[in-house]
Amino acid sequence: MIKIGIVGIGFMGMIHYYGIQRGKGAEVVAICTRDPKKLAGDWTGIQGNFGPRGGMEDLSNIRKYNDIDELLADGEIDLVDICLPTHLHKSVSIASLQAGKHTLVEKPISIDIDDANEIVELAEQTDKEFMVAHVLPFFAEYAYAKQAVESGEYGELLGAHFKRIISKPSWSRDIADIEKSGGPGIDLHIHDTHFIQLLCGVPDAVFSQGKLAGGNFLDFLTTQYIYNDKELTVSCSSGAISQKGRAFSHGFEVFLEKATLLFDFSTLAGEPSTAMPLTLITEDGNVEQVDLGEVDPIDAFTAEIQYAVDAIDWEEEPTALSGVGARDALLLCYKEAESVKTGKVVAVR
Repeated sequence: MIKIGIVGIGFMGMIHYYGIQRGKGAEVVAICTRDPKKLAGDWTGIQGNFGPRGGMEDLSNIRKYNDIDELLADGEIDLVDICLPTHLHKSVSIASLQAGKHTLVEKPISIDIDDANEIVELAEQTDKEFMVAHVLPFFAEYAYAKQAVESGEYGELLGAHFKRIISKPSWSRDIADIEKSGGPGIDLHIHDTHFIQLLCGVPDAVFSQGKLAGGNFLDFLTTQYIYNDKELTVSCSSGAISQKGRAFSHGFEVFLEKATLLFDFSTLAGEPSTAMPLTLITEDGNVEQVDLGEVDPIDAFTAEIQYAVDAIDWEEEPTALSGVGARDALLLCYKEAESVKTGKVVAVR
């Protein structure tokens, strides 16, 4: 049984807590937050942009800390699950690794690429797993697309287009501070740069057009990912450019030799709206909706954390959550910002 300590009980810390409860082979034995109400189990003030609102939690069997160093000194904890604002990811990840803990940190790995490199280099010097919680590959539609590509069942991947569009974010103070969050061009878009490099590999270059939010940060963009040695056409549109009535949308078109996969989901006027359920079009012209069963967003976080737990148990490389992949996803975001600023194709490697 993997013993987990969660650092940070905001919306994401709460979702991880719920997700772990649905999984196998792991349990939360400790939490850390500076909020005395949350330590007492009053999570009623927690609300995110999906999933349930927080309630009253029975934490009688969980050790409670208001100091991170005290949690890191807890010898029973195997895995530290860091659900803090992005600007704290580096310092707490390093402290966790130095304390000899397996470490899972929420995405993005960091805002600063040098900091990301520093964390990855330290992790490589330890015998502990360092993982970054990029959850998109574990959402049912994206997991299906990833499996379809990797299995080769429908032939080679020929091309894909991804989108992730929101209205101007307002659900937390930190998200509005671009120096802390990286703005939509990192905090939002990194979901897709991570999935693209996981599915297709790191591109050789990028060409992007969009709107700068300041410095090296973007409000929105469209990017062409350039692969010199592959006959592959991949693009993505992402950012905060929608009106509030369509607060969130994401989806993809994935083109394989023998099949096409389509998916398009939005929130319209506060209600979920699936314009295109996950749909498989095969080479014989058959069009069918893929039966994913009952889909609950928390299930994706359960699958993500289960993947991390299994990697520790089985001593396997956690490719879908690797620190290197998370660092490369961040690097792509910065290369795209450079392309927007210069109007040129920018080499990645």
